[in-house]
Amino acid sequence: MHTRRDGTGLLVLAGAPLGNVADASERLRAALADADLVAAEDTRRVRRLAAELGITLPRVVSYFEGNEARRTPELLAELTGGTHLTLITDAGMPSVSDPGYRLVRAAIEADVPVTAVPGPSAVTTALAVSGLPSDRFCFEGFPPRKTTERRSRFAELAAERRTLVFFESPHRIADTLTDLAAAFGPDRPGALCRELTKTYEQVRRGGLGELSAGAADDPPRGEITLVVAGAPAAEPVVRDAAELAALVAERQATGMSRRDAVDAVAAEFGLPRREVYAAALGAR
Repeated sequence: MHTRRDGTGLLVLAGAPLGNVADASERLRAALADADLVAAEDTRRVRRLAAELGITLPRVVSYFEGNEARRTPELLAELTGGTHLTLITDAGMPSVSDPGYRLVRAAIEADVPVTAVPGPSAVTTALAVSGLPSDRFCFEGFPPRKTTERRSRFAELAAERRTLVFFESPHRIADTLTDLAAAFGPDRPGALCRELTKTYEQVRRGGLGELSAGAADDPPRGEITLVVAGAPAAEPVVRDAAELAALVAERQATGMSRRDAVDAVAAEFGLPRREVYAAALGAR
């Protein structure tokens, strides 16, 4: 365990198992048992984890999305007062699409040491089992909840060459896959990974159109990590105005705005946006 300076607190970011408690390390056990204070996204879940690990927890407080802004100053006061604080979220690393970023920034600005007990990550686990290129990738977190914002984001990402990794909730995954297939094309390879490391772990692989249809027919449940192949190198294919207009219209038919549809087509085929826009405008 990291050694504290005299009178100075220590913030430890503890990586929690994704679902299989056997993935917990000895360092995680020590980080929880030896802390003065544990801040947990879900206090019931961390107590259950502690029981499974056979350890006794110190004082525990909640630290989740709903109270993160209010509780950060309280936890910072603990740290500057010399408290050894361990932060743990429900699964994976704190601050990676989970509470923690505010506290890390506050601790750094207050010159409080920050360290980590590395643990499982849904991002790299899903990437590894997806079968998609992993030499270069980017993590996009949760897509926007609002349909228009989500479609606009996907239009911006359509030309991204790196493999993309997203988190998504079960009740939005079908709409997200539909919008991805419209923006990236139905044949873009993807992998829907659910319940990683758990009893009902499942990985569905296929084109985005196929995954979208599958999610509509058999909605996946549990924690979902979605991996999508990056855009292929644009082929130097000359497309006439009528074909470009038809491609834009196809995307608009899925609910995309004309602007987002133009962006998606331009990105997919490596064409100047003004050329695609002119074609769509001319077809009106």
